[in-house]
Amino acid sequence: MGEVINIAEKKGFIKWFLEKYELQNKEAEWLLQYLASNDHILEMVHFIDNFKNLPKTILMSTKCVQMTPFKFYKNRRVTSDVEKAFLDIHNNPKEDIYIGLFFKDKSTCPEYAAVLETNVQVDTKETDALIGLQAEMILDHVLRKCRIEKLYEQIDRSLAENNRQLFFELTDELKKLQKLG
Repeated sequence: MGEVINIAEKKGFIKWFLEKYELQNKEAEWLLQYLASNDHILEMVHFIDNFKNLPKTILMSTKCVQMTPFKFYKNRRVTSDVEKAFLDIHNNPKEDIYIGLFFKDKSTCPEYAAVLETNVQVDTKETDALIGLQAEMILDHVLRKCRIEKLYEQIDRSLAENNRQLFFELTDELKKLQKLG
C-alpha cells in the first residue's frame, strides 16, 4: 500500500462509521469494534476499494446497500463466518488486513476517502501490462523498420539481377509493411 494512514485516523473512521451506519451482519460490527480497540492489529488494517490479488480481505456491507453482508477471503478461501475471520486475525496479528466497505454514498464520503488506500498490487500489475504493451509496440516498430531496410536491399538486388517476379513480390511486401506503420 502506498499511503500511510495512522492508527488515530483509522480508529476515528471506524467510530464514525459505526455511529452512522448499521452493518447487515451484527458480528461484523463487533469485529470492527475489536479492530478499533487493538492498536497493534489496527496498524495492519487497510481500507481499500480494489481487493484483487490480496492475501487477506474482509468485505462488509451496511443495511442501506444490497451486497453480501460479510465475506472473509484468505489465500483463495472464502467464508462468511465472522468468527473464523476473528480467529485468523487474532492468531496472525502481524498480517495485513484489507477491508472493503460497501455503504450508501461511499464514493462521495470524505471520511472514507481520508482512510482509503490504493491496492498497489493491482496498480503494479496494470502498470506492468502497460509497460509490456509499450515494449511490444516498440519492438514491432523496430522489427518492421529492419524488415523494410532488408526489403530495400533485396529490391535493389532484384533490379540489379533483372528479376521482375522477385521485384514485384518484394515491392508488394514493402507496400503492406508501409501501410501498417
